[in-house]
Amino acid sequence: METEVKRLVYHHTPIQQIHSPLLEHHGVELLIKREDQNHLSVSGNKWWKLKYNLEEAVRQGHKTVLTFGGAYSNHIYATAAAAAEIGLHSIGIIRGDEILPRNPTLEFAHQQGMILHFVSREDYKNKISPAFVNRLNETFGEFYSIPEGGTNDLAVKGCSEFAQTLAPISFDYLCLPVGTGGTMAGIVAGLSGRNIIGFSVLKDGAFLSKEVADLAPDRATTKWQINLDYHFGGYAKTTPALINFIRTFEQQYGIPLDQVYTGKMMYGIFDLMEKGFFKKGATILVLHTGGLQGRSSLLD
Repeated sequence: METEVKRLVYHHTPIQQIHSPLLEHHGVELLIKREDQNHLSVSGNKWWKLKYNLEEAVRQGHKTVLTFGGAYSNHIYATAAAAAEIGLHSIGIIRGDEILPRNPTLEFAHQQGMILHFVSREDYKNKISPAFVNRLNETFGEFYSIPEGGTNDLAVKGCSEFAQTLAPISFDYLCLPVGTGGTMAGIVAGLSGRNIIGFSVLKDGAFLSKEVADLAPDRATTKWQINLDYHFGGYAKTTPALINFIRTFEQQYGIPLDQVYTGKMMYGIFDLMEKGFFKKGATILVLHTGGLQGRSSLLD
């Protein structure tokens, strides 16, 4: 059974250094770990968050995985692709009413064989309640459940494993976007003694620090913080300034970003650089977490 999971291909990714007069002026070296290139459809942190969840689903003998997300969810997109690749069925519980024609995210998930089950926003809020889970079992039978965003202990295990591959790299700061806290927790757990900065993509993201602390306990030697200043209005919200920044960044450096996660993080890094947050001579390692399937039409 384990060989089935091994069919989820991982492509080793480069570290790309970007150069500009701005970076030279501030005396900062910027390296980008291109995890957006680790898989065509299960890209970035999603690959690491799903790895051990899928292994566990297979180990328990499940034929179907079920998960949750919004209509534009990177997690829904990645789970549908990953399940199809290793021969599992998939079900996506989607927040909100079905709208036809489907958007590109849901159309892709549908093409991968994922059953899309739409529920009201009120029901979605109660998605982990025993009554709601019982209704899902009555409707779909047995399944292996993966939380919204993929965040659980197995996701943290996968992200921690990835973090350990970064340990030999010389850097002063590691930066990454934060949505549910699972990837951040794994990075914190796997990089003892390093300085890690997460950039919340949520408007009210103060709770994320507790989420990370709960998921990655006993990491007192790791210096980490979550910056709350660059959410641009909240999850999936944008401003003209953010869109213009992403376009300019891509034109200058040839690296695509999305407006939900990586664009906000990169904007924050450059803004903090301008404010003198990073010491001169510092090396910043940026984790590109993928999510490019969710790029706004404004960017393409």
